Amino acid sequence: MADEPLVLTVHSLPVPQEALASDAQRTARGRLKMLAVLLVCAAPVVASYLTYYFIRPQTTRSFGELVEQRPLPAVSATTLDGNTAMLTSLKGQWLLVSVAGGACDRACEQHLYLQRQLRESLGKDKERLDWVWLVPDNQPVPQGLRPALSQATVLRVDGVQLAQWLNPAAGHRLSDHLYLVDPMGNWMMRFPASAQATEAPAQPSTGTIRGIDTDAAAKMKRDVERVLRASASWDLPGRQPR
Repeated sequence: MADEPLVLTVHSLPVPQEALASDAQRTARGRLKMLAVLLVCAAPVVASYLTYYFIRPQTTRSFGELVEQRPLPAVSATTLDGNTAMLTSLKGQWLLVSVAGGACDRACEQHLYLQRQLRESLGKDKERLDWVWLVPDNQPVPQGLRPALSQATVLRVDGVQLAQWLNPAAGHRLSDHLYLVDPMGNWMMRFPASAQATEAPAQPSTGTIRGIDTDAAAKMKRDVERVLRASASWDLPGRQPR
């Protein structure tokens, strides 16, 4: 076998400065990766602090007072025409309810006007809300008021039975408030007595009252719109069977 020349490969030794630079680059990349991981982990905490201290959202509160739900009682009622109906027949529709004697004093007229105006202001959603006047006595309703009640539901209900369903706020009468009832027949909200329209002379020829507390009315409308919007997926216009 012929002899072959021995081949030697010579590797140059690393330059110390280049080795140090390479180590520095690896260290910098490692620190950047670690910082990125820390930022990702800390982002939710930082965001929560920024939200709480600098851009804290305002708490949404209703103008009306939410109450423990009470279902419509199965009691008999009478229409202005003398026909008998069950109070539970009002189910299947949102109800804006007022309570006042048949003689209907100025405060009663103001509430009826406010109920009608709130319903009309809902536009296309007004068909999802009925305005209801519950009369707890046998006093006759003034003839001059009847034309303004053409779109209202007016029922005479025993006052004792009515008081077992609806309750006023402490220090107030049942007739001081408006009440909101859901389509399943549950009383669920009581509007403050301050929502009542301000004192103003009646206009018998038109059946309307001037001097509504517009600020309170706007807040009531906002509450009604909110519940209508929240129930839009299951509540339809017009009375639905329940």
